Amino acid sequence: MSGSFLFVLLALFAILYFLLIRPQRQQQRRHVDMLNQLKVGDEVITTGGIYGEIVQLDTERVMLEIDDDVRVAVARRAIASV
Repeated sequence: MSGSFLFVLLALFAILYFLLIRPQRQQQRRHVDMLNQLKVGDEVITTGGIYGEIVQLDTERVMLEIDDDVRVAVARRAIASV
């Protein structure tokens, strides 16, 4: 009786791992890789929906030019995509 319960519990954990945990970790890894590959001149979109071009990089911040002579500093982790 307890052996079958343990098997069901392990099977449930395995299903949750492969459907939820593993894909999220892969997505986080891809996002971190993308953030590490940022360079000046890249056009990016922030998580808030701001489009801009990178004009300066720091370890924590990115300076975006969103229009002529309009620059905004955002956190590096706020970059959603290149």
